[in-house]
Amino acid sequence: PPRAIIEGRTMRLAWRAAAALGVSGVAVSAAFSHHYGLQQPLARAPLASSASTAAMCEAAAPKAAIISGKKVAGEIKAEIKAATAKLKADHGVTPGLAVVLVGGRTDSTTYVRMKKQMADEVGFHSVDKHFDETVSEAELLGCIDALNKDSTVHAILVQLPLPKHINEHKVVSAVAVEKDVDGFSAQNIGNLCLRGGEPPLAVPCTPAGCIEMIQRSGIDPSGKNAVVIGRSNIVGMPVAALLQSMDATVTVCHSRTKDIASHVRRADIVVAAIGKPEFVKGEWLKPGAVVIDVGINSKADPKAKRGYRLVGDVDFDSAAAVASAITPVPGGVGPMTIIMLMKNTVNLARHSVGLDRLKLRKFPTEKP
Repeated sequence: PPRAIIEGRTMRLAWRAAAALGVSGVAVSAAFSHHYGLQQPLARAPLASSASTAAMCEAAAPKAAIISGKKVAGEIKAEIKAATAKLKADHGVTPGLAVVLVGGRTDSTTYVRMKKQMADEVGFHSVDKHFDETVSEAELLGCIDALNKDSTVHAILVQLPLPKHINEHKVVSAVAVEKDVDGFSAQNIGNLCLRGGEPPLAVPCTPAGCIEMIQRSGIDPSGKNAVVIGRSNIVGMPVAALLQSMDATVTVCHSRTKDIASHVRRADIVVAAIGKPEFVKGEWLKPGAVVIDVGINSKADPKAKRGYRLVGDVDFDSAAAVASAITPVPGGVGPMTIIMLMKNTVNLARHSVGLDRLKLRKFPTEKP
């Protein structure tokens, strides 16, 4: 490291420790000079006051690199557009995405509109099936069956939640595995978790987005300790399986885990998906850890235009001072979910003509 850094906080702390232990400051200087290959021993710098030391430490505190989901999603979007154009040119196939929406929930309607817009932008064929809240389960199952048989549709998404009178599991399970764009079918999840064998046809979108962000930031999980906070079927369980398949040593923490902070302190990679605002504190983190914040929560803020602001499951400010890289909220994992849905759609279209899927992992050990 540069001489200025050696003469700064590190040396001051060393001299303070030497004084407390009765060790000569000259010996400390000589040891440091020998370690760093300096020609002359460092002169002892005057001890700073506690206030100036705190200010110096704050100024020297590392600031985490921001892993931008918008940027990564933009890169993947360009790749999907290119893959779609090649699929059309080489095989005459346009990836087709069908979205089934029941009722008029504002959040569901907005999400479906965003998916359709993205599908149009990457050149997909879109099919919209919108039913009234009173639709019968039999009619909905009939729609799924028709889409399963439609050769122009390669991916089917049933927007959840469904009305209470409809069995969600039954409807979602009716989607053919080769068109399961969410990647939640028992077969896809089973293949995701098994060592060796066939890869899943589709990988759950948010976990896949987390892996894309980690890899495209140049981080290889192999040999690292990873802690996943949350064990949901949607995020926690699949992302833990993906990290383990990449040779990370994975610990899954959940609502019954005692002293979660003690587990987080050992982690090189932390994926927070617990649904509690600013739950993970910076003081829990191992210095240099990579933090992927999946959470999105509203927090009251009278200064904000809407009276609240969006925060993640991680206390961003304190974590950013300790981590080497971190995803923001908003603008982190959020933009990745829809773009990974598009990537799954392309992969299912490729599967329909016997092509291999576009790989998720750069550092595979078991599956492509």
